Amino acid sequence: MQPIALTDFIDQIVLPMKKITGYSFTGEISRAVQKVLLPIAVCFCSLYAGAQSLVTATRTAGAFDISGSLFICVAAGDHPVVQKAAFLLQQDIAGVTGKRPELVHAIPVSAQHVIIIGALDQSALLQDLIAQKKFNPAAINGKWEAYQLQTVARPVKGVENALVIAGSDRRGAAFGVFELSRQIGVSPWYWWADVPVRKAAGLYIKPNTLVTDAPKVKYRGIFINDEAPALSGWSREKFGGFNHLFYAKVFELMLRLRANYIWPAMWGNAFYDDDSLNIKTADEYAIVIGTSHHEPLMRAHDEWRRYGQGKWNYDSNEVRLKQFWRGGMQRAVNEKIVSIGMRGDGDEPMSRETATSLLERIVKDQRQIIGEVTGKPASETPQLWALYKEVQDYYDKGMRVPDDVTLLLCDDNWGNIRKLPRREDKPRKGGYGIYYHFDYVGGPRNYKWVNTNPIPRVWEQMHLAWQYGVKDIWIVNVGDIKPMEFPISFFLDYAWNPDRIGAADLQKYTERWSAAQFGDKYAKEIADIIAKYTKYNGRRKPELLSPDTYSLYTGEADRIVDEYNDLLARAERINAALPAAYRDAYFQLVLHPVKACANLNELYVTVAKNRYYASQRWAIANNMADKAKQLYINDSLITLQYHAVANGKWNHMMDQTHIGYTYWQQPPVNRMPAVRYVPADSVEQEPLFDSVEAPSARDLIPAGHKSPAFYEVNGSVSIGADHYTRAIHTNGITWKVLPDHGGTGAAVTPFPVTAPAQKPGGNGPRLEYEVYLLGSDSVKVLVYLSPTLNFHNDSGLKYAVLIDNEAPQVITINKDDNNVRVWERWVAN
Repeated sequence: MQPIALTDFIDQIVLPMKKITGYSFTGEISRAVQKVLLPIAVCFCSLYAGAQSLVTATRTAGAFDISGSLFICVAAGDHPVVQKAAFLLQQDIAGVTGKRPELVHAIPVSAQHVIIIGALDQSALLQDLIAQKKFNPAAINGKWEAYQLQTVARPVKGVENALVIAGSDRRGAAFGVFELSRQIGVSPWYWWADVPVRKAAGLYIKPNTLVTDAPKVKYRGIFINDEAPALSGWSREKFGGFNHLFYAKVFELMLRLRANYIWPAMWGNAFYDDDSLNIKTADEYAIVIGTSHHEPLMRAHDEWRRYGQGKWNYDSNEVRLKQFWRGGMQRAVNEKIVSIGMRGDGDEPMSRETATSLLERIVKDQRQIIGEVTGKPASETPQLWALYKEVQDYYDKGMRVPDDVTLLLCDDNWGNIRKLPRREDKPRKGGYGIYYHFDYVGGPRNYKWVNTNPIPRVWEQMHLAWQYGVKDIWIVNVGDIKPMEFPISFFLDYAWNPDRIGAADLQKYTERWSAAQFGDKYAKEIADIIAKYTKYNGRRKPELLSPDTYSLYTGEADRIVDEYNDLLARAERINAALPAAYRDAYFQLVLHPVKACANLNELYVTVAKNRYYASQRWAIANNMADKAKQLYINDSLITLQYHAVANGKWNHMMDQTHIGYTYWQQPPVNRMPAVRYVPADSVEQEPLFDSVEAPSARDLIPAGHKSPAFYEVNGSVSIGADHYTRAIHTNGITWKVLPDHGGTGAAVTPFPVTAPAQKPGGNGPRLEYEVYLLGSDSVKVLVYLSPTLNFHNDSGLKYAVLIDNEAPQVITINKDDNNVRVWERWVAN
């Protein structure tokens, strides 16, 4: 939807209201009526702000000209992040139009077009406009991180036209600025993925444009983790380590993605201790700093290695731990969320003997330190308690923390949320958060090499969180940042307003994202490639692949290889057709993961063929061995190609080993899978095979039968979940397709996800599949389900199956999901 001008609002909303109400609006609207209508118009717009297009290449009468002679005005006393955003906007406009606006601290006495940027609490420029009734911020006043973009004709004497970008607070102003940057053609990934700035000769904003927006999730952030060897090697080479120069690049990216919260890198790193300018940089960019789930009171774990004395044990070393934590709080004078609680040393579980009473005492003592250091009640400092791994068990057994502390619920490190509040639970002052993973080091296997996160899966789980009232913190482990660019964008866009993106919108979201990086011409096909490679990788993480993963006998292995190589051929065709300026970005964001993973899948399938042929003593085994070795070499060449892109800008970013895993932890270097050669004097004759198709139930169906149905072939029937014959919607339950969610096609789920349990049978909500069989007395039904965990720790999620008029059979899918071996099989597959 286009932004609605105030005059259009009158035409489209007010005049129709006149016909309904009989109230007469004559002449020019009075100032009193304007005061009422303006907030209404703004609220109407804000519902659609995620889809609004502010900028056009078409000049209209009275339009605000971004590409002409322009001043950017920001008050000298405004927040540092507002000053920073104004400076970056100056660069962005220069990059797009070729004309650099002048950045000034006062509105010029004479100018055609000015952009006025400010936060309501600090901008003298905005306060003057408000006092003169030239600007009404009522729609954003008092909101968290809200912004308002509004064109104002003749804001002051001598100035023809202004674009006002106002924030309800310092970050709101920055988010408003970067929304404009995105719309003029500057991708948030312009530096981090070398996406070219889109050039434009003329850019305009229609007169009377008014847009407001604000986030729905309060804290939206990323966790840089598992950062060795890739990000750590890269940051040392390019910046000298994880210092303020590095974080300045990270923080700018975060603001452009509308994020506000970070857990900094912590593998041998300490944000506050490594560089004294890190904290200053965080404040300049208005980024909220936190520490990970096992790092209490703003202390990095590595600092205990550096400065701690004695054991990381509260029973035996309480005094020194308190001193250590107090130092962390005294140093962290910036905006922050303080992690409380305690895990074992080095992110290990606490001992089995640890009692709930001890952990409650630890939290009480930590909050006393917070209050003493800040000089105000602990409840006034944002805090979280992460229910990570075994800590959730303490919560389930009755441990509680004060109501103002945010309970940070967690996934299982593989994208499956472990716990959610019940709808009937009493609201918490501190609310709830989610800690999610795009990257992980741990069992059943590390996954940190390339992006393996299909966004339909992310949407499905985070939609659950949103519907169950988790709205205070969303933070995701992004590993090295690269190559998680696409899922990071989606996670943070979805967190901004989950109500704006439904399951049916995900394809369009991917197309829009692709268009923002590469232009419109190939956006649809690029989006399909991104969706498919993440879907393929989501079936089985690359680190979990082995020669035994896919079946040679059924043809599954060859199908997997063909799918990936077909995708690679498509990706290569687009690469050849794209303008040269886009190829570095395209390689990083699209071509590399397809090329690398197509090669890896074919490597393992080729090794599997080698081993089978060798066991039969067929000569072709030797060809397969040679081919596998070449594919292994190709992997290194693809890595070198990545490290050479953009003149070596991203050297080390693909240093992560990913071939030859034998257990959960990585090998120190990639290892070629073993292959076998058949000696010439022991070769057997290779047989020829003929396939025979079994009779099909289709042959038994009366001629002319046109009902959508499925027929037995070779003793089985295979049905995609979304290929139902009928969907029965009753009792307020509707069935919705989740497009592209799953290993092959789409998935189906009942909505709303918070609906109460239903009694199966009768007129209950159900999906019906018409199936024709060859007369068996019994059948075995295999149902493939997304591995949703038992997030209420009750009798689990259930479904029922009935055939014809039989009684329903009820199956519980996740009552016992704490069985480690079952869980490992779920997530691996």
